[in-house]
Amino acid sequence: MKKEFTTKIIAGKYKGKKIVLPPLEVTRSSKAILRESLFNRLQNEIYDTNFVEVFGGSGSVGLEALSRGAKYAYFIEKERNSYEILRRNAKNIDEKSTKIYLGDAFELIFDIVEELKRKKEKAYFYFDPPFSIREGMEEIYDKVFETIKKIPKNIVEMIIIEHMSKLKMPEKLGNYKLEKTKKFGKSSLSYYI
Repeated sequence: MKKEFTTKIIAGKYKGKKIVLPPLEVTRSSKAILRESLFNRLQNEIYDTNFVEVFGGSGSVGLEALSRGAKYAYFIEKERNSYEILRRNAKNIDEKSTKIYLGDAFELIFDIVEELKRKKEKAYFYFDPPFSIREGMEEIYDKVFETIKKIPKNIVEMIIIEHMSKLKMPEKLGNYKLEKTKKFGKSSLSYYI
């Protein structure tokens, strides 16, 4: 039997619950220190809001958001095995508060946008593109930036991008301006409002 890699929910009502991670060849999980910093920044703002983890992977960030009081989390994952692991993680933690899409994030994000518009609700959008681990990902950031520009601001609380630290982030993305960037070794978080 292959060894499963796991991480844990850091804080909140599901603190300590296990999250299974997909194999490293297909996804890389957001580091605990980075997740901790993200939720220290969002603190009580996240309570009773929606959270969209655009490149779902294991779902560690969106599930952490639910643990810390978000009311609902949306996930999109393209890779079938990662999707199945994400479904399992959601089922073990808070299935009723999640909606998981299998497919291309750049297309399916607009299904979530439409749902939020219909409900007249806002969300935090978290982008953590698979930058250095999948073939054909050279243009991923350009695609992410173009997608963000198309998200209507009336449904956005904040947009957060996890990215390679060496990447120079644009000051503006359509309606959104860079609030700050925080670095964690090779990865950084940039916040757009």
